[in-house]
Amino acid sequence: MACTAPKDSSARPRNPPPRLYALDGLRFVAAFLVVAYHYITLRDGWGKDPEAISSSVYHLSEYGWLGVEVFFLISGFVICMSGWGRSLGDFVTSRVSRLYPAYWVAVLLTAAVLTAFPDVRSVGSWQNILTNLTMLQEGVGVPDLDDVYWTLFVELKFYLLFAIVIFRGVTYRRCVLFCGLWTVAGIFSLGSHNELLTSWAVSQYSPYFIAGIAFYLMHRFRPNALLWAIVTVSFLLAQHYVHGRLVTNLGAKADVVDEWPARLVILIAFVMMGAIALGFFDRLRWSWLATAGNLTYPLYLIHMYVGFTIIALLRHHVPAGLLFPAVTAFMLAISWIIHRYVERPIGRKLRHAMKRSMKEMRANSTDHSRPCTPACVESDIRPHAARTERRKVHVP
Repeated sequence: MACTAPKDSSARPRNPPPRLYALDGLRFVAAFLVVAYHYITLRDGWGKDPEAISSSVYHLSEYGWLGVEVFFLISGFVICMSGWGRSLGDFVTSRVSRLYPAYWVAVLLTAAVLTAFPDVRSVGSWQNILTNLTMLQEGVGVPDLDDVYWTLFVELKFYLLFAIVIFRGVTYRRCVLFCGLWTVAGIFSLGSHNELLTSWAVSQYSPYFIAGIAFYLMHRFRPNALLWAIVTVSFLLAQHYVHGRLVTNLGAKADVVDEWPARLVILIAFVMMGAIALGFFDRLRWSWLATAGNLTYPLYLIHMYVGFTIIALLRHHVPAGLLFPAVTAFMLAISWIIHRYVERPIGRKLRHAMKRSMKEMRANSTDHSRPCTPACVESDIRPHAARTERRKVHVP
């Protein structure tokens, strides 16, 4: 009698819903936090300390930079989900077609606005603009045209690291191994004085990506002690960097503001991601959340210096209490236009073009190191003959 292994329920994936609307909602909240932080806390557009506009709103918006941390937490979840079962070529295709169309428009729009109205910020040289179009400007020492772009370079590092897992094939074990190795790298990078290790470990932000991966594993399979341990360690490491992040975003004011609201926001974000991972929001089907989620990326890309410029032009003519929501609404409208008429059509065309390119690359990547047989010679000749026939047909 054949011996069959018992079924392991921990390795049996649940059937996730086609779209996690709660994740869209959390993404939009994160984007709004960042917008509020930039428009209310920073003085670039107002020309004075924004605290004078509304003290209570100002102190709330001081913690809006935490929206970036929430984005990274969501990104770990989404990238693990989107990379599952895909080849490396498919993963690259999906990321390029998702990130670049809206980004290109954002760079050109920001450059045009800052060229026409340079009071808030100068665009620098046109060479800087061209380099920014690559999304790789930080790697070659070129300043970001818009300060929000720095997060994209952090995201690209995560994609490149996780691409190793995708190349090997995404599995439960490899994801856990990736989380462990990246956590260790982040810890050892702090005292290593090794620039390469420090750059790729991104220890301030890696705990969010790692926790996001663990949450997705919970969602796809089920929670267990190992995954909760990964999330707990990531949460504690994230708490370790709170003061440094406050100093980065608030400067000298970091010594006089309370740290506990920032720690509380991080806790709430982890709890929300845990609730999404465990399926508490699976029945949520509000279609407007999907629309809001679609707007977050273009909103994030265009809102900062385009918004600062609009605020600077109108601050003496429109009350601040009206100007902030009006500019935010305008940015949302522009974001919808970018999503509807740029991201969707151009992203689709770019995706199809890259798929064809990947297919051609695979088809033409034959191993010429093998001993050549008559069949091999025939297969090498046949494509050339076919191309010759096609050329003959089309010659007038």
